[in-house]
Parts: sequence; C-alpha cells; structure tokens
Amino acid sequence: MHRIGFGFDAHRFTEDRKLIIGGVEIPYELGLSGHSDADVLTHAICDALLGALGQGDIGSHFPDSDSKWKDVSSLVLLDKTIDMLRNANFEIENIDSTIVCEKPRIAPHISAIKEKLSNVTGLEPGLLGIKATTTDGMGFTGRGEGIAAYAVVIIKSSSS
Repeated sequence: MHRIGFGFDAHRFTEDRKLIIGGVEIPYELGLSGHSDADVLTHAICDALLGALGQGDIGSHFPDSDSKWKDVSSLVLLDKTIDMLRNANFEIENIDSTIVCEKPRIAPHISAIKEKLSNVTGLEPGLLGIKATTTDGMGFTGRGEGIAAYAVVIIKSSSS
C-alpha cells in the first residue's frame, strides 16, 4: 500500500539566528524565527510524512509550548517522525521538495542538503528532490520577509 503526503512550512526572517535549511547552515545575515531551529524545509518534510500517516502535523507532535523542543535541530524532529513511520510499518519511498526565497541563493547548497537528509532518512540522494525557486518579488518571500518550503512524500507499507 502506498500513501502520499503533502507538507508546507514558512518562517519569517529574524536577526541573531543561524539560517538552517535541510540541516545545513546557510551563510546569510539573517536566520529564521521559530521555536526549534526553524528549518523550514525539514518541517515541511515532517508535515508531509505525518500527513501521509494521517497523524496530524509537526505542531501537534513537537509543540512550541514544550521547552524540550526549544532550539532543537529539526533533524531530530525528522528522525522522531521517521520512527513514527517505522512503528506504523511504513517506509519512505521518495521525497520531493521546493524551497521558496529570493535570498539567499539555495542552489549552491543543494548537494549538502541532500547528503544531510539522506543520512537521516536513509534514502539515496537520487530519491530526494530538493529544488529552489523565487517568486520574482511577489508575496512575503519575494519581499524578503521569510522563506517557505513545500514537500511531497510517497510512503509504502513495509509489509508489502
């Protein structure tokens, strides 16, 4: 049995934080505001996986009201989400994602992001679609107020 999940996340830029995307620190003068490390891509992937499982969203499992998630690496959240997936007898077949921002340029970091996410998910890099685009100046990402990310996953039953 296969299931498809879709995830979306967005965070606004803030000063005095590192910019982490897909577990990789991206050199930039601003970071993203959030309770954890605000890794917008990893959050979108977690939401897609949880959606495919029918298990709500990242906020219901790792709420910002719980101090144990404060400033935690989102790769930890992804690892815990994958544990939920395995406990439900599912495995990831592939992930496709898009990061949306005007700045910074994401393309030079895609191979490092793929490597980091491959290590956590166990997927070969060829099964991880990581893309970046802009909105040509439109909307909050176009105005440079933040970054958004979308992710789609296909999971399959491990027992089939």
